[in-house]
Amino acid sequence: MTQNNQQPTPKISAAHKAFLTISIMLATLMQILDTTIANVALPHMQGSLSATQDQVTWILTSYIIVSAIMTSPTGWLVGRFGSKNVLLVAIVGFTIASALCGVASSITQMVAYRMLQGAFGAAIVPTSQTILLDINPKEKHAVAMAIWGMGIMIGPILGPVLGGYLTEHYSWRFVFYINLPIGVLSFLGVSAFLGGAITHKNPFDAFGFLTLSLAIGTMQLILDRGEQVAWFESIEIISYSCVSVSAFWMFLFHSYFTAHPFLNPLIFRDRNYLTAVIFIFCVGTILMGTLALLPSFMQNLMGYTVLDVGLLMAPRGIGTMVAIMFVGKSSGKVDLRLLIFLGLVLMALSLYEMSQFSTFVPVNQIIWTGFIQGMGLGVIFSSLTTIGFSTIDPKLRPEATSFFSLMRNLGGSVGISLVISLLSRGMHKNRSYLAEHVTPYNMAEIFQGRNLSTALGSLNAEITSQASTIAYVNNFTIMMWVAICLAPMVLLLRNPPTNQTKVF
Repeated sequence: MTQNNQQPTPKISAAHKAFLTISIMLATLMQILDTTIANVALPHMQGSLSATQDQVTWILTSYIIVSAIMTSPTGWLVGRFGSKNVLLVAIVGFTIASALCGVASSITQMVAYRMLQGAFGAAIVPTSQTILLDINPKEKHAVAMAIWGMGIMIGPILGPVLGGYLTEHYSWRFVFYINLPIGVLSFLGVSAFLGGAITHKNPFDAFGFLTLSLAIGTMQLILDRGEQVAWFESIEIISYSCVSVSAFWMFLFHSYFTAHPFLNPLIFRDRNYLTAVIFIFCVGTILMGTLALLPSFMQNLMGYTVLDVGLLMAPRGIGTMVAIMFVGKSSGKVDLRLLIFLGLVLMALSLYEMSQFSTFVPVNQIIWTGFIQGMGLGVIFSSLTTIGFSTIDPKLRPEATSFFSLMRNLGGSVGISLVISLLSRGMHKNRSYLAEHVTPYNMAEIFQGRNLSTALGSLNAEITSQASTIAYVNNFTIMMWVAICLAPMVLLLRNPPTNQTKVF
């Protein structure tokens, strides 16, 4: 069993803490933005780099896979070298990799530099969470996690908006260049205001790391490649699945018997933390699944531009900010479990309204459903993060935060893969069903006064539009039920020791 002697970062003055928090959040927002900011620029990159459609998807896939793999050793690295050193190296590496992405002249270079981005950026989010928990007393953890959660939740929403604006008005290369000033400011702030920490000299469990990395990497390949190659009808996906299951089994077997396991099993004995990990996986699924569906729904079915979609998604971020500020202000006054339940209700309500969407949705309905869902996600995330780490041993925080971030990312990957697969299959199924019920008698109005070619084109477009709409709303309905099914799990959580308000 790992003996982690990492001690909390020494206390700092209020002014230094404020500057340090800003610096840390700049780095966090920079890394989170890059998970989605490049998505809208892919068509421009494809032409500029002379890449095929299959090749250009590796710009996203390579970043996600390497980032997931390198998130897992963050806990050991922080314990061994200190949170300050790990964060500074991560910021420098990520910033340099961003500059290299901006000057890439071939698809090979771009994929390589994106892998470098993912490798260095993986440590930023869990390390920033560890530092914010360490520099704040327990009674201030809710406020600290509210601030941290703001960057985590707003980043994926802001990414496509900012990426679309930079690509349209400047160049896709500025999607990466924008990280340079942010990285420099963050590095200077962390260097100036963050002190060192006592570290340990525990051995590195290389076999545990390799087997877990192999399991995570192949799982990500399954999720990213599955829909393109027809899932388990493909030898590729079957091979990845066999490798992933085998590697994970070897990791578990090895961890049980080794003296210094790569991932300390003590973190899973904390009921709050384990419940929070399951919660964050499911919330990540809903968040990223919704973010994958809404832009394509508004662009493909409603005809909005990328910038229009970004503006219509902005209220979601505003709702998240409002909710997170509310949770921070109500820290110690309201039962956090009640807030998580409220967040699930808000999220389920917004998804129910989305399940009522049609081929024409009023703008005000898109705005208010997004705002309500943003509030729900904000309340859940900040409350869940606070209560999940309220009972964890401070010595286990580095490993706990890295695994927490890993499960959030995996949940997002599952969400995106799931909704894209269900959407594609639903469109084909619905289209076949609708086409079977089209006859010259029930579609006579379409053919009146038109030539056959025009009428058939209009009919085909209408069937496709209706089939797509049904597939979208079915996905929203599934995610609504996921949110509802999560509600009873709130009863598994226990209040932080400092919270005196009892509801259950």
